[in-house]
Amino acid sequence: MRKTFQFLLLLLLISYKIAAQTERPEDFGYRRLQTIYKQDTVNILVLSKKGDEKHKKPLFLFIQGWLPKPLIILQESGKPYMVFPFQSEIFLHDYHLAIISKPCVPLIRKASELRADMAYLDSAGKFPEQYMKRDNLNYYANRNKAVIKYLKKQSWVNNDEVVVAGHSDGAVVAAKLAAVSKDVTHLIFASSNPLGRMTTIITQIRQQDDSVGTITENQIKFWEEVVNEPKNNDIKNEITYKSIYSYSLPPLDTLRKLRIPVMVAYGTKDIAAPFFDYMRVEIIRNKIKNFTFMPYVGREHNFFGFHKNGQVNYDDFGWDKVAMDWNAWLKKD
Repeated sequence: MRKTFQFLLLLLLISYKIAAQTERPEDFGYRRLQTIYKQDTVNILVLSKKGDEKHKKPLFLFIQGWLPKPLIILQESGKPYMVFPFQSEIFLHDYHLAIISKPCVPLIRKASELRADMAYLDSAGKFPEQYMKRDNLNYYANRNKAVIKYLKKQSWVNNDEVVVAGHSDGAVVAAKLAAVSKDVTHLIFASSNPLGRMTTIITQIRQQDDSVGTITENQIKFWEEVVNEPKNNDIKNEITYKSIYSYSLPPLDTLRKLRIPVMVAYGTKDIAAPFFDYMRVEIIRNKIKNFTFMPYVGREHNFFGFHKNGQVNYDDFGWDKVAMDWNAWLKKD
């Protein structure tokens, strides 16, 4: 009997230790909310100013870019990397900040457990199959629409204003979300080619191609295959035709139909910068008045600066300036 008691006590201590070592969003100041969309459990992190968790404020929803990344990524020290790319305090006085997890991807992981680019891989070393099956524009836009409906039911959300911001592929989702959801009152579209992902890929390849454009021609032929099977959701090399096709439809076609205030932010050293300039020219030509453009001169895709030798200067962090400009625009609008 004594040995049995000691064994049970040992199990209890081990269970307690494991539980104590399991990190939760709440340990880092976030609230985790969950809702269901098409039988999928959707995790939402909300960050509020300390003491203002129950105060009624508008919602600022930030949408992740590409890759199946956990929202909370832990350094070796156990401290998390930034969940939002900017200092959250910039918005917390006026908003509750929210971000939605990628489908079928863990909410929290150590960086050492992820790929070098912080992507989560399954036991076979690949993107999770169920994530890939959902990684398309319509799924994200309609799921996020449902999430906004859910969040607006919370007593601490002021329904008069819902700001949606996205960066890179997240901006494409944000634009589509603004088109399908009447709840979105302001859109921030950052660093995503207004003519679509395939245009960016071809532009990148063209700059490094051989004298006869072999790789570029192969990519264009691949695009023809995608266009012929736009609903093909079979996974090939961590992509599906359905995903590529959806992200390659020009967001400009969606954006120009919006009647809400739209902020467009981009670095002039981004590979897609000429397409943003084209977009700006077209918006002016069509006398569309609800757009504000914010080009960041000398900045790349993620708003970093450059060294004199042309290399990206990762110590020259530009995101906070960008976020402060967004906040000033929201206050002015």
